[in-house]
Order: sequence, then C-alpha cells, then structure tokens
Amino acid sequence: MMADKVWLKSYPAGVPADIDADRYRSIADLFEQIVGRYGDRPAFHNLGRTLSYSELEKLSRDFAAFLQTLPGMGKGERVAIMSPNVLQYPVVLFGILRAGMTVVNVNPLYTSKELAHQLRDSGARAIVVIENFAATLEKVWQDTPVEHVITTQIGDLLPIPRRWLVNFVIKTVRKMVPAWRIDAAIPLLDALARGAAAPFAPVRVAPEDLAFLQYTGGTTGVSKGAILSHRNMLANLEQTGVWISASFQEGREIIIAPLPMYHIFCLTSTLSFMKWGSLSVLITNPRDMPALVRELGQWRWSAMSGVNTLFNGLLHTPGFEALDFSSVKVVIGGGAAVQKPVAERWKAVTGHYVTEAYGLTEASPGVSANPVETPWNGMIGLPFPSTEISIRDDDFKLLPLWTGEGEIEKCTGEICVRGPQVMTGYWGNPEETAKVLQEGWLKTGDIGHMSSAGFVTITDRKKDMILVSGFNVYPNEIESVVASHPGVLECGAVGIADERTGEAVKVVIVRKDPSLTPEAVVEHCRGQLTGYKLPRQVEFRDVLPKSPIGKVLRRDLREPPHT
Repeated sequence: MMADKVWLKSYPAGVPADIDADRYRSIADLFEQIVGRYGDRPAFHNLGRTLSYSELEKLSRDFAAFLQTLPGMGKGERVAIMSPNVLQYPVVLFGILRAGMTVVNVNPLYTSKELAHQLRDSGARAIVVIENFAATLEKVWQDTPVEHVITTQIGDLLPIPRRWLVNFVIKTVRKMVPAWRIDAAIPLLDALARGAAAPFAPVRVAPEDLAFLQYTGGTTGVSKGAILSHRNMLANLEQTGVWISASFQEGREIIIAPLPMYHIFCLTSTLSFMKWGSLSVLITNPRDMPALVRELGQWRWSAMSGVNTLFNGLLHTPGFEALDFSSVKVVIGGGAAVQKPVAERWKAVTGHYVTEAYGLTEASPGVSANPVETPWNGMIGLPFPSTEISIRDDDFKLLPLWTGEGEIEKCTGEICVRGPQVMTGYWGNPEETAKVLQEGWLKTGDIGHMSSAGFVTITDRKKDMILVSGFNVYPNEIESVVASHPGVLECGAVGIADERTGEAVKVVIVRKDPSLTPEAVVEHCRGQLTGYKLPRQVEFRDVLPKSPIGKVLRRDLREPPHT
C-alpha cells in the first residue's frame, strides 16, 4: 500500500519529507523578504540590461500603484500579461501581485480567437501587451471585459540610447510589429511614471487568495483556468527548492531562463531560484539557437530549466559543445519526457545529467523529480516533499506497487496526486473540476505505475492530449477547426512522434471535396490555431476507424490504414 510513503526511503540526503507550506503569507510577502535580503544583487538580465532586486522592487511598486489608480481595479481583479521573456514581465508580474490582484498569463502567440476566449473566461479587466502582439488584441479586446490596455515595446526598460535603437530595429528594420491601433492604450513607461507619482497602498493578501489563473487546454477544446492560490505556488517553490538547492549559494547563482515565463514550468522554477537571490537571465527568443549559445557563453551559469526540444536544439547548434559547463549545478527537464538519446548526448557533451521532473498546470506544476544528477532512467522520479502519489484504477481503487514480478498491468493505472500545490479547481467550471478532483486527489490523466522504491513511471496518457514542445494540444480543438473547412467530411487528430518537438499534430481526413490538399488544410488552420498546434501531417482516408457507437478511434489513426 502507498499510505506508508515508500518513496521517502529513496530520498536524497538532506531532503525533508515535508515542507512548510505556510512559511510566507503571499508571493508579495516572499518577494519583499527577498528584496530586503538581496536588494543590491542582480535579479534579472535581458538584452544587455540587468535589474537589481531593489530596482525591480521600485518598478513593480510603481506599477502596483498605477493599477490602484485605475477605475474598478481593486483586490482580486484579473490582469493579463501577454509577453515573452523581457524585463517588463517580472516588473508587471510582481506589480500585479503586490496590488493584491491576479495574474492571467497569456501566450503571446495566441490567435485572436484563443485570446478572446481566455480574456472572457478569466474576466480580465486589464492587460499588458508587448506591441508586437497588439494587432491580435486590437481585433477582440472590445468584445471582452478588458477596460485597460497597457502597451510596451521590447526595449522599453533598456537604457537610452539602446532603448531607442532596439525599438527602432524591431519596428522599422525587422518589421516585427504589425500595424495596430488601440486608442485607449497607455504606454507602460507612462504607467510607471504615473505610479511613481501616486501613493501605493499595500494590500493584505491571504494564502488562499488567487495568485494566478493559469490556462490549460481542455478535452472539449476549450481552455480552462487552473485556480492557483498564493499557498499553492509558495508550496511548490518550497518543494522544488529543497529538491534542487543542496549546492546553491545565496546571492551567487546564475540561472538561464529560455522557456517563457508565461508557461507554468518556467514561472515556478524562476520564482524558486529567486529565493536564493539568484540572477535570472531571460531569453526572449529561445528559437534563435545560435544567439542562445552566444548568451550561454557569456555567463558562468548554475542552472537551467528546459524541454527535450530545447536540449536537442542546443546539442545540434555549432559552438554549444565548446562552452564551459564547469559551473553547472542542475539542469531540469520537464514539460515533456526527455528522450533517452537526447539525455545521453547531453551528458556526453556537458558532463551533467538532465534531472527529469514531472508536473502539470493543475499542480503549480511540480509533482515529482529524479534526484539531481541521476542518469536517465525513463522515470519521472519520486514525489516531492509533502506530496503523495497513488496509482488508481477506473473505479478509483488503489493499485499495488510494482515489485518487478508478476503482471505489471495489475499495478498500472491513473497517476493521482495530493499535496498543497494542487489547485482548488478550474475557474468558473465546476463540471470539469469534478472530473479531475476526487477525495482531495488530482487525477492527472497520465497512466503509469510506482515501484516498491517509490519511483514513478508514465506508460501512457489517459487523455488524448498531444504534447508539442511541452505545450498541451487537445485533439478536439484541432478537429473542430479542421472540420469547419467546407471540403472536410470527417476528421480526427492525434499526436505522432517528432524528433524536434517530441510530438506533432497529425490529422486524418475523409474528404468531401476530392480536390482538397494537405496545404489547403494547413492554411485553413493557420488563422485559427497557434503555430505549434498546426497539423504537421495530413492524411486522407476513405473512412475513419470507429467504435460500435460511432466514436472515432484515435489510437488507430496513428498508424497507416490497413490495406
């Protein structure tokens, strides 16, 4: 049985069985303590400028004060951030939280349709958007609850004249800012100036107050907002912190942040590293691998979080193998399984193992990890401190541990998680909440087993979710868009293996129009789906495999049709 927490006997030395989830009242409370301790230390670096913790405190205070001046913006109001990794992101993030408001992270690559859904569902009354994506917002913001739009250019927090140069090049030379017009928009620099001249009223925030509405896809194709409280997030910071920090030195570590902070994995890991007064180097465009390698070469960095796609890309980029890795203490892999060939080559090139971790948005996200510097083993590791994992069947009955003997199928079921980092539910969606939360346990939708030593292995996914470069893609959403093409009679979407992204989207179509081409299908999807959701493979068939009740059998779509 799992009640005895068998995994504890496999814990690394110095890692406690439990953490204090109530050590801090709120993220703002933690932030202010960090500033008090490391004020003069560098906090974030991006595009040539470094912000100290004190500078971050001042700018975030100004933004918090500005928010408090806006009509209708009181404690608990939702504020969306639509931005890649630039210095503005942490400024705005901590400003929102210090004002007692809730952060709604938005993927800047969203289409207008995806953006509109998230803004309406969250009820966000304000949004901060990088101008590069303002054209998307322009199309929909007036049909959402948004009343206040704050815009910023990539280089706005850089020193003059570099600010002017960067913004000019991005807008005029590279033409990366599509034309937009939102008459009500307030430039962020103006907002900060207004906030600096206004009083800031500290807000008392309770641990159970809502910190983030973090959106994840839904099996119905409609994204859902996971309710993550301050306590949820703070607990996960403590959990991940005690797991990876054995060798960390306060105020000395340099962290590379190539994943976007709007993604829960990077968000939590970056906040966790801040507790040691670390410097986080924000990577704005991680797809530019040569530039990322050059950036890595400028720092004696200690830690990095990434996904399989990123590690594989770096390994295939000239110059990476020549970097100095002697200062590296931990590299965390998450978002999707790190593939064995990638893990082994990473060790061969860098001299360090990737520490594979597992989590999901609904758990803030960290659930488990392998001990630091563990060779690749195909497992997702041990439950974090104060975290329980159980394996259950379809009737929610507890299944036995896998001892290495007998039928492994009898030990294989849905991975369920319980701990202080687990969300309270989905925003405004009790039906979907009831599907995943049962008796205090979060049903992950992942299938696997636990060994007698407490290590967990994922063998399959109960959900039909497709995992592209660490991002969730749901077949129903893809199918809905593809099916809207007049030349499509029926369709199904599945994930297929992809060397670059882990998985990619494949759609199988029964044509209504015999002249329909794969190119036409992809083009149809392009205006309605974010890039990573686009079909990479389009296959036409005469019929789709179906169950006796007419449900498309997605598992049969991955393989070529039987002849």
